[in-house]
Amino acid sequence: MTSDHADIREAVRRLCADFPGPYWQEKDRDRAYPVEFVQALTRAGYLSVLIPEEYGGSGLGLGAAIAVLEEIHRAGCNGGAAHAQMYVMGTVLKHGSPEQKAKYLPAVASGALRLQAFGVTEPTAGTDTTRIRTFARRDGSNYIVSGQKIWISRAEHSDLMVLLVRTTARDDAARPGDGMSVLLVDMREAVGNGLTIRPIRTMLNHATTELFFDDLRVPAANLIGEEGKGFRYILDGMNAERILIASECIGDGRFFIDRASAYAGDRNVFGRAIGENQGVQFPIARAHVQLSAAALMVDKAAALFDAGDACGTEANMAKMLASEASWYAADMCVQTHGGFGFAEEYDIERKFRETRLYQVAPISTNLILSHVATHVLDLPKSF
Repeated sequence: MTSDHADIREAVRRLCADFPGPYWQEKDRDRAYPVEFVQALTRAGYLSVLIPEEYGGSGLGLGAAIAVLEEIHRAGCNGGAAHAQMYVMGTVLKHGSPEQKAKYLPAVASGALRLQAFGVTEPTAGTDTTRIRTFARRDGSNYIVSGQKIWISRAEHSDLMVLLVRTTARDDAARPGDGMSVLLVDMREAVGNGLTIRPIRTMLNHATTELFFDDLRVPAANLIGEEGKGFRYILDGMNAERILIASECIGDGRFFIDRASAYAGDRNVFGRAIGENQGVQFPIARAHVQLSAAALMVDKAAALFDAGDACGTEANMAKMLASEASWYAADMCVQTHGGFGFAEEYDIERKFRETRLYQVAPISTNLILSHVATHVLDLPKSF
């Protein structure tokens, strides 16, 4: 259970105290990447908690990573600037060659290399990953990559990217999920040599981009695992991603509940604290109840993942429950603060925008419901 990592949680809280609201407000206004925060997390070893000790990491389980990200968000910070480094490396760890692991994982663990970019989504495919069109054609000792990706976060701030491509056309594959492969792209060499990055400005500071591949050459030695089996490799990383983002939602929810409770206790209107009114205190209590239940599902999904058991359904449910609980808590917190909830200095409006993302990414609520309906309840597939 995530509550076992009290020492990690306390240390993360101390680190986050050096990055208070004004720091994040400035980054948000300028749409700037929080370099100093990411460097602090790297130096403290928090981004390498899942990397085995033999490669310079801590070798801990997903519960430890959950503790880190939850406390970051509860403190009012944003782990979205760096969280991918925790789970993207899992593709290399689980499916990479011994040479790839030895070359890249120690450098990622030390912070010498950033592995922050996860290139999957495309404009015409959306969440139907089997319909991606970015294609990698083998040419001697290289793959030549052409295509486009969208909503690829942190691409401008990453040295490496795990990229999902087609090496066999969908129509020529035995099954829709066949014929996809994973390449490890060195962004330092790729940009300007076949890769173009276009930033996308959004309602929150998430450093997301669109990528254009124009005959980008990637060494065949950078193929992860076997050609044509990449979809399965990516699914492993997606389960970890959904569980960890669910933990961020739990942290966001606790941030909103903490702030709302404190404000309701201090704010006096009509001669008494507004928190004495059940119309104010009941929504705060409901947010706590919903968040507590969601946190248990996050713990369950993480336990299954760490045990090596199937956890796709639990990861999806954890992400859905946690994101909905955090969004309810966000709305409640704004309502509790009234007009002050819209003021930049209170940080509520920033976190409100940040937590809204997780109703959509990394997987939409509707697709989660479809998964549960067809995979758990044996209902007919709707698409």
